[in-house]
Amino acid sequence: MTAAASTTEPATTSPADALAARVRGLRKTFGATVAVDDVDLDVPAGAVLGMLGPNGSGKTTLIRMLLGLTRPTAGTVELLGCTGADLPAALPDVGALVEGPGFHPFLSGRDNLLRCAAAEPRLDGDLRRPVDAVLERVGLADAARRRYRGYSLGMKQRLGLAAALLVPRRLVVLDEPTNGLDPAGTRDVRRVVAELREAGVTVLLSSHLLAEVEAVCTHVAVLQTGTLLVAGDLRALLDADAGGVVVSTPDVDDAILALRAAGAPAYRAEGGVAVPPGPLEAPGIVAALVGAGVAVWEVHRRRAHLEELFTRLTEEDA
Repeated sequence: MTAAASTTEPATTSPADALAARVRGLRKTFGATVAVDDVDLDVPAGAVLGMLGPNGSGKTTLIRMLLGLTRPTAGTVELLGCTGADLPAALPDVGALVEGPGFHPFLSGRDNLLRCAAAEPRLDGDLRRPVDAVLERVGLADAARRRYRGYSLGMKQRLGLAAALLVPRRLVVLDEPTNGLDPAGTRDVRRVVAELREAGVTVLLSSHLLAEVEAVCTHVAVLQTGTLLVAGDLRALLDADAGGVVVSTPDVDDAILALRAAGAPAYRAEGGVAVPPGPLEAPGIVAALVGAGVAVWEVHRRRAHLEELFTRLTEEDA
């Protein structure tokens, strides 16, 4: 008689004001290249934190140091209350998909997951039940018996997500989880992240899809060339960035130059040029643009979006 799989629940969640992860003074260099430069970052327990930044900004290197996959040049890492030599003790409570999944190409998706399940300290007995359940959860049940080498990029991403979710976790780390996914797959990832949040799981994800981050994340951290530009509660950051006006114009570059020359800190935004509250009100903004020969189609009050905040921060730091 085969024993049923035993899935031990993770340790009791920390208090609401606790941190799932904390890094202080974190730095990583590769020769003369500084990949991460003196980063301090808190990941609140139960939060969904989106890590944003252009390619080469240090997101993946930071994630790898957080998980103990890369040794920091300097600084400290605390993961689920564990630090230093005790860091590996936290890893059974962490599910991660970092830099794309890696599986045996000639095994099926299901057989690959069974191998992963056999290495999970919290699973024993019949491993087929949790494997089949997680395949269903990520939408791979119909392709479970196909060889991994025949999977599309999106299917490989789904299988990597499945491996991260084989057992209940306290922290799930997803590095570009929607890479290669079609719109349906992206919606599935959004659904899974929402389910994890409702269960009190902390989620740390990096992504280039700012709209997706704005839809699912409670907190954000923006990196540029290895430096942390800003981090905090997403709604508070957007509210602080709200106000001002947006100018719709076909001459965005000329408009930015004209407005900055007039003393307004303008920057590129969806629909045209954003001008935060400052010395120029709407009539003065229009007058400055018309005086510089810039066409103005429309001026309206501005509501903050993550894309605008990201663009402003990275352009100011460039």
